Amino acid sequence: MNVGGRGRHSRKRRAPMSEINVVPYIDVTFVLLMIFMITAPLVQTGVDVDLPQADAKTVEPNDTPPVIVSIKKDGSFYIDIGERQDEPVAEDVLYTRVAAVLKNNPKALVYVRGDHAVEYGKIVTVMAKLTAAGLPKVGLMTTPPPEK
Repeated sequence: MNVGGRGRHSRKRRAPMSEINVVPYIDVTFVLLMIFMITAPLVQTGVDVDLPQADAKTVEPNDTPPVIVSIKKDGSFYIDIGERQDEPVAEDVLYTRVAAVLKNNPKALVYVRGDHAVEYGKIVTVMAKLTAAGLPKVGLMTTPPPEK
């Protein structure tokens, strides 16, 4: 009989653990970081253009995405076809690319996004040359006026 001594059957009490296991939190954070890094470039599309405001009817979405020609206030042209949508294109390249799209898809919709500071004559010239490239209709993009 072992009284007061440590025998075979005596149990040692564990001290409560005061550390938090952060490894699962780091794993989840890393996965979320990877997801955001992959999807962020996909979300940002187009060129930043300050569109004029107008109370216009919205166009119903189509199965094929429209071709959007953007004109910034410095007069540079952008087109959202293929890769490198954020790089300016020359005016003659713009029309050949739109003509190539129309050759492959004659029902393609083309919209012009002109910054509100761009000269009206520049936008009209672009629309006329797009029509000369074989486009039956050209749409103008605007932003709706603020709600009152």
